[in-house]
Amino acid sequence: MARTNGGAPAVSPATPPRTPRPRPAETAESPRLTRLAAELAAAGSPRAHAAELARFWAEAAAAGTPLTEPLDGDPEHRAVTFLWRGDPATRQVLLLVNRLMDRTDLTTSLMRHLPGTDVWHLSYRLRTDHRGSYRIAPDTEGRPPGDLGRLAATGVRDPLNPHTVATRWHGPPGSVFELPHAPARPWPHPPRPGTPRGTVRRHRVPSAALGAEREVWTYEPVASDRDRADGHTLVLLDGDMWFGQLGLEDILDGLIADGAIPPLTVLAPHAVDNATRAREFGGRPAYVGFLAGELLPWAAGHLPVGTDPARTVVAGQSLGGLTALYAGYAAPHRFGNVLAQSASLWWHPPGEQTGETAWITRHYAEGAPRALRLHLDVGLHEWGMLEQTRDLRRTLRARGHTVTGTDFNGGHDYACWAIALAQGLIALLGPGAPPAPTETPPATGSR
Repeated sequence: MARTNGGAPAVSPATPPRTPRPRPAETAESPRLTRLAAELAAAGSPRAHAAELARFWAEAAAAGTPLTEPLDGDPEHRAVTFLWRGDPATRQVLLLVNRLMDRTDLTTSLMRHLPGTDVWHLSYRLRTDHRGSYRIAPDTEGRPPGDLGRLAATGVRDPLNPHTVATRWHGPPGSVFELPHAPARPWPHPPRPGTPRGTVRRHRVPSAALGAEREVWTYEPVASDRDRADGHTLVLLDGDMWFGQLGLEDILDGLIADGAIPPLTVLAPHAVDNATRAREFGGRPAYVGFLAGELLPWAAGHLPVGTDPARTVVAGQSLGGLTALYAGYAAPHRFGNVLAQSASLWWHPPGEQTGETAWITRHYAEGAPRALRLHLDVGLHEWGMLEQTRDLRRTLRARGHTVTGTDFNGGHDYACWAIALAQGLIALLGPGAPPAPTETPPATGSR
């Protein structure tokens, strides 16, 4: 095993560095909660007090939570109030909003209790284009601050919010909220009646590179023979999440039916489990060997896929985003387009020293075919990753690459990635996409 200069064994990091938020998420005062406190104080009897509370909870149930309220003199932000209805055993309630919470100090995410009531609440001041997911963890035991990490693992969806999102490895679903100016879904939602439906299947694909079979989800659009001959292909990592839980086929059906993207075939390998994902994803030649040297040739013999890299996209999120970046760098003869969302740019292989510039950014700076087109998304609340992604974009543009992407107002979150994935496919493959580059990448395989 390689060693660092300090003599300690060098291993590839499996998780991002545990860094605190640069600054706490900004809280706010809810006008509705202020009014409720005044109404309860003015209640002349226990019966009137109970009636005010019942009216408040009925209003919250009808409107749905979190409550979104304007702030005086601040039209670009809203007070967003998360609620939990406790019971006599409730001692504290932990609110887990994606990337607004600070896992190094969970006490900042404890909800406030309105005395004499069953109302627990916490309000944030958020820009009007924010979108995110969250869970809520009530505590009936009175856990100490040092035990809040285990309490966080018990979080559940918000019972007053009907909008949910799946979580990794079939964990409890989270709840989703979005403010009025959050990016719109670029596909019909819900699907229009009569929209042609693509076909989703599951296959077993042998892999010598990985030393095991891999389950692969495939999506084939409803398309004419001419459309199929165009050979647009998306290789999307974490297929078990996208097709097994998130229903990506509905998004693709809508985008294709509207002409936002051309009909395309999707190959989406299962990530197996967290340990396998951490071992195989990243800048791993073996995994790129599987994608470029085994999966695509397998698909060519079974599905309507082409071999033109200009029509082939490799995409991923988080550690999968870093993997997609490395696949584009290492196998440009297969992948002419890279779509990386919230890429784990903190990752580096064993023996590589960390520094101000991310490992994959250094590799692209040293040389990658300019024929690559890249779309890089990251959340404004992904401290660390945000700065690294912006640095990668600058590096790529300085070298003449075609680079698009957004800094969306959210976190490390499938609630944001689903919209951004659709936007990225449109940017790379849609009618307004830049023309395919003429430079032919060398067929050098993994580097």
